[in-house]
Amino acid sequence: MSIIVQGLSKVYNLQRAVDAITFTINKGEIVGFLGPNGAGKSTTMKILTGYLPATSGNAIINGYDVNKQLDRVRSAIGYLPEHNPLYIEMYVREYLEFVGRVHKIKNLAKRIDEMIQLTGLTVECKKKIGQLSKGYRQRVGLAQAMLHDPSILILDEPTTGLDPNQLVEIRQVIKNIGREKTVMLSTHIMQEVEAICDRIIIINKGKIVADDTTQVIKNDAIKQRVFIVEVNTSQAEAILQSIPHVSIKKVAESKWMIISQDQRDLRPIIFNLIVKNNLTLLSMSEQEGKLEDIFKTLTQ
Repeated sequence: MSIIVQGLSKVYNLQRAVDAITFTINKGEIVGFLGPNGAGKSTTMKILTGYLPATSGNAIINGYDVNKQLDRVRSAIGYLPEHNPLYIEMYVREYLEFVGRVHKIKNLAKRIDEMIQLTGLTVECKKKIGQLSKGYRQRVGLAQAMLHDPSILILDEPTTGLDPNQLVEIRQVIKNIGREKTVMLSTHIMQEVEAICDRIIIINKGKIVADDTTQVIKNDAIKQRVFIVEVNTSQAEAILQSIPHVSIKKVAESKWMIISQDQRDLRPIIFNLIVKNNLTLLSMSEQEGKLEDIFKTLTQ
């Protein structure tokens, strides 16, 4: 296991920010760590990276105990905090050289060139960090997190401030990294979770309320399945109405929304019914539930 968390808690006076959470993340997984503001996401990440002590419980990173072997833990982790702390008076390359010397990286100049290219900083690398847009500052933060080639990346809101084109590029960077490394990231962008993450952990009021693959969480949370069917005649509704335990809504000429109330996969039933009545099926698809709605259900 890359990350093992056992009964982890953080208490501030009477407030329990993280409440005895337990989870594991395996090597090669990209895991989305989700939750509303104040749920305990950033607190958990700060504990895992050694920036904040836990009140109780254990966290093991690559076999190293965060409480007892912090130097080993930090060498194994690349961390991008929620509020990206950078020395804005330094030039981009100068800052990465500084970070690289702290990590005692060999062949540092070559490694910096690789990170500048990987994160798309080439055209801005001769500027001072203070002259960069927020999106490019995030790229600098990603570059420093990956500079020492850590086996684990913990990224707190890594795409904050990026424009749509930059979002696509950085998401692909994270996906590529996830083939070889363990990535744990927090975000409020649900499309990002579906585009990048193999698995989702949702935390609410300090407790984990869901932990599984994206598809399993969506399937478990959705109480009904929705299918969109297009047939070659506008008279097909009466035939479709013969399917038991469904509700039907006409959405366009010769097109219907069919809702299964018991989570059945209606596609074989619909297909056979259309063929039996000598009609032509023009299209059929299942309408997936929105992750945003599921997130609201689990965290409200």
